[in-house]
Amino acid sequence: MASYILALDQGTTSSRAIVFDRAGQIAAKAQHPFPQIYPQAGWVEHDPMTIWDTERLAAAEAIRGLPEGSIAGIGVTNQRETTIVWDKATGQPVYNAIVWQCRRTAELCEELKRQGLEERIVSTTGLLIDAYFSGTKIRWILDNVPGARQRAERGELLFGTVETWLIWRLTGQHVTDYSNASRTMLFDIHRLCWDEELCRLLRIPACMLPRPVENSAVYGTVQPGIPGLETLAGVPVCGAAGDQQAALFGQACFRPGEAKNTYGTGCFTLMNVGTEPVRSRAGLVSSVAWSVGGRTTYALEGSVFNGGSTIQWLRDEMRFFNESCDAEYYAQKVKDTGGVYLVPAFTGLGAPYWDMYARGAILGITRGTGRAHIARAVLECIAYQVTDLMLAMRQDAGCDITALRADGGASVSDILMQMQADLLRIPVDRPTMVETTAFGAASLAGLACGLWRDTEELAALRRSQRVFLPQRPQADCDDEYRLWKKAVSRACHWAE
Repeated sequence: MASYILALDQGTTSSRAIVFDRAGQIAAKAQHPFPQIYPQAGWVEHDPMTIWDTERLAAAEAIRGLPEGSIAGIGVTNQRETTIVWDKATGQPVYNAIVWQCRRTAELCEELKRQGLEERIVSTTGLLIDAYFSGTKIRWILDNVPGARQRAERGELLFGTVETWLIWRLTGQHVTDYSNASRTMLFDIHRLCWDEELCRLLRIPACMLPRPVENSAVYGTVQPGIPGLETLAGVPVCGAAGDQQAALFGQACFRPGEAKNTYGTGCFTLMNVGTEPVRSRAGLVSSVAWSVGGRTTYALEGSVFNGGSTIQWLRDEMRFFNESCDAEYYAQKVKDTGGVYLVPAFTGLGAPYWDMYARGAILGITRGTGRAHIARAVLECIAYQVTDLMLAMRQDAGCDITALRADGGASVSDILMQMQADLLRIPVDRPTMVETTAFGAASLAGLACGLWRDTEELAALRRSQRVFLPQRPQADCDDEYRLWKKAVSRACHWAE
């Protein structure tokens, strides 16, 4: 009997596959990292075929040893906004995937602002004009790859974010779920369809766009003959969501006012705001959280471009240590940062600043500053950035957030979680099963194929591993946060 769900979790630095059983427990998993491509300063790319190959290999390893026919359905979650354009007939990408972090279209975004399009885009899509989102990335490919625009206008090219690319490779169907569509800057989040005028303004042929679909539905079945995935032939692909919306779902934030933060490569704070989108006045964006059974739920979101990637930078570029977990080891050797503040604006600053020209800075260094102080400053800068988002979210939502549910790789840091609770003055709840992004995708697929009945059954599966409560005096935390804001002001508007 089919009693497992396979979740494909395609992230910014690795492709993973996780098999969940009906109790929401992990039965098997596999992971394959892949290289980042930096053609020039501020540009970030991935090879789309490497994305597919690593995800396919991870899936093949995860299901190895499971009885044939035991996978009831497949859910897909993905790094959002990352943009792929490929040939409809051959399946070959016309250019590398342009990653969500990439800032190459910053000047095009400035031009759209000069044209007075901000209100039109915000009111329709819920998004601000920024190089972060997919629309200007598509435009860049069409404008800069020889022949791409002509081929797109002839209907020969397809666009997709990463979940679209994977579903197309698996099933041959060209679809995108509402949550990913709402991150393109082309999608009307009120009518749940592509906006023809925005496509025209950005000079993007509508024929290359995928069909928008609900987050929990059968999109197609796995085609036979995919190497390593032969036993999955005929299995429905029936759930999809962008990684952050998937994590909100996987954290069982099913009621308005419930919020989570994913401490991943970036940091992403989302709050369920119910069945009507909330217009942000504090630099946040509104997106579709999910649409299940004809009912659409919306989220307020704030994005930090560099969260866990700051730890990776300290490990890989600065060579402070060999393993990411060593950041915690060094940070606990000192009681504080010694006045050091690190602003990780490597690719600009996201919400609530939206400064494409900010750049990274380390401030407050003295002759006594050592490796441990900077390691601690890296962990603390993640907590400060999430605090920026949460304060903006409280302002927009008009209600308090009584707890924050935490997940993602950096959430294993007790120092970071405690710092977060102290700054926000609310409990920070870390779950026992931290693979909430993958579980969100699995949950959406499991609802579609009948493995789980409803969200109440899913909510009952969540368990807290530890809840961090505020400990330090609020006055001390407020003073440190004030200095953080001062440090950010020094990093803003740096690049010319």
